Amino acid sequence: MKFSLIYEAQTTDSSREGDRKVFDDTVEQVVLADKLGFDVVWAVEHTALSNYSHSSAPETLLAFLAGKTERIGIGHGVVCLPPAMNHPVKIAERISTLDLLSKGRVHFGMGKGGTQQEAGTFGYDLTKLQPQIDEMMYLIPKMFVQDEIEHDGEFVKIPRRPIHPKPYQFPHPPMYMACTNATSLATAGGRGLGALVLGFGGPDEVAKKNATYREAFAKRKAEDQVGFRPTEHLAALCPAIVMQDGQAARKIGIRGQRYFLESLAHWYTGGEKPDPSKWDEDVTTTGSGQAVLNTSWGSEKVSVDFSDPSLELLNPNHAYGTVADCIGYVQRLVDAGADEILFICQMGTIPQEAQLETIRNIGEHVIPYFRNALVKGREAAVEA
Repeated sequence: MKFSLIYEAQTTDSSREGDRKVFDDTVEQVVLADKLGFDVVWAVEHTALSNYSHSSAPETLLAFLAGKTERIGIGHGVVCLPPAMNHPVKIAERISTLDLLSKGRVHFGMGKGGTQQEAGTFGYDLTKLQPQIDEMMYLIPKMFVQDEIEHDGEFVKIPRRPIHPKPYQFPHPPMYMACTNATSLATAGGRGLGALVLGFGGPDEVAKKNATYREAFAKRKAEDQVGFRPTEHLAALCPAIVMQDGQAARKIGIRGQRYFLESLAHWYTGGEKPDPSKWDEDVTTTGSGQAVLNTSWGSEKVSVDFSDPSLELLNPNHAYGTVADCIGYVQRLVDAGADEILFICQMGTIPQEAQLETIRNIGEHVIPYFRNALVKGREAAVEA
């Protein structure tokens, strides 16, 4: 099992001061996570999505983080592949350079971006991008292993050229796809790629996605393989605020999740821009919170059973609460088939001190709990 952090650089303040703070906060958190035994830090890539995500240059952020840390993995979750966003030669060069400088810590996720707002910035129609993504996805790994590359494709033409440098990892870093629905899970599995399940759907949804992914991976054909390093790996998103005061953690977490979902809906579906100043202090009741927590994201439905009295504080199936709450939820994700837990605590309104407390609690209590259980399981197997 791996335990990681993922960042959107999400902020309620889109000013220069707000940008400085969200990136300074991210660096402080990741340096702490490196010391506490987290496995990977992942950074998304989005363009022109004010407040929702200011992580527009993850290659720069991740390179800086690699230099500030010693052992934590450095994950692109994901690089947008349309060539006007990131030319495939430049992607290969940047990934290899980062892998060399970090001594083989890079994880390379790929995708197309999520909104027409982003695609249109570079002159694309989002609905017509998939053929370009497919061409780039198969092309880039060749640059990691071939002395020279020549490509006469539909969307990119490259005369014969040597591409340098080559990555530290052989033949190249592990590769992944961003996945939000059954089709993308089947594609990732069929192409021998790891799957980054970036949705709020919860353990039941993860279990369904896991079944789709594992079946596709088992039945994949050699000619469909992307790259030269098959990676069977499913990583699942886990929103988390973990504090000694479990009730406070739930309120902070759900408020942050509301901002996340409303800002996402603003850019993805044309909803209103979130305005926390107009929210009731407690958004964990069935008022506006119910509509928010029943929001759709892609093919997933984020919903809560409000008739359940145990959800009076409205913990919406995520790791909001105490260490024990977090362990319980993570165990459900593990049981659903996750190989990696992608903790996300940087959501809009959540203050830095709550995020740091969350990272400490996960690093000092949650991760050791599961790693100790794994060691005991191995020892028991050896004795048997």
